[in-house]
Amino acid sequence: MTGLDETSAAMPLDCLVIGGGPAGLMAAIYLARFRRRVCVVDAGASRAGLIPRSHNVPGFAHGLSGSELLARMSAQLAELGVARVSSEVSDLAPGPDGFRAAWAGGEADTRAIVLACGIVDNHPPFEQWRTAVADGLLRYCPVCDAYEAIDRRIGVVGPPAHAASKALFLRGYSRDVTLLATERADADARARLAAAGVEIVEAADMQLKRRGRRLEACFNGGDSAEFDVVYPAMGAEVRSALAVSLGAEHTSDGYLRIDDHQRTSVAGLYGIGDVVTDLHQISVAFGHAAVAACAINNSLPRRLV
Repeated sequence: MTGLDETSAAMPLDCLVIGGGPAGLMAAIYLARFRRRVCVVDAGASRAGLIPRSHNVPGFAHGLSGSELLARMSAQLAELGVARVSSEVSDLAPGPDGFRAAWAGGEADTRAIVLACGIVDNHPPFEQWRTAVADGLLRYCPVCDAYEAIDRRIGVVGPPAHAASKALFLRGYSRDVTLLATERADADARARLAAAGVEIVEAADMQLKRRGRRLEACFNGGDSAEFDVVYPAMGAEVRSALAVSLGAEHTSDGYLRIDDHQRTSVAGLYGIGDVVTDLHQISVAFGHAAVAACAINNSLPRRLV
């Protein structure tokens, strides 16, 4: 990855993209092809990098891993000569040209900002969660991969407020779905789950263990159950703090409020991908990126050759 040299850093960017997941990289690709001066600042912790294989990316009938997708997009950016900075933006403030962003060892002025920081999932108690994700035993997105869980024994972990809807969705793929409720479900949730044939187990102290190609849920001081795949539904941290610090409007969960051009309530600040929606899909991120990049290009002074 390349950063901004001293000469170029003294010139304002047309756009700074914060976050190097599918949304941020797609926005940077579009902006570079618009011949805009763009830089990506990324800490290298994209949630997409954990995907063992996605089958929802068009054109890849047999799927591809998240790391391969990011590598392909990064190579495309390199060919376009887009500057990359391996760091985390620590401060975002109004600047002489729009905004001033700062990170360890550097800063830049920019006319526009694309915030593509995404989310960080809350994980169940499980030391081996990374390897379980890599092996397809622990999964976070049934919209993405429930098709691969057809007829398997499925566990869903979390408070019913988050987990009930996910369990009901997965019931369309398997007859064997269990909700491991970390909080007591109310009567309405219990009725809906029971009507769909989803088993409910109260498991406030639940922990996961690896058992070969399965996961074991241990709870209630000695009870346990094994599953082919487990879906946590425990919420997430929305990484919108930089935008919120500028006064951007947001939901109670921290998702940024945006208009149909991906513009936040702060002029020049755009939000895309998981930081604006709980529909955490690569295709959604791509769409957001294209819309935001086109809006940014149209908002800037026309480039003439």
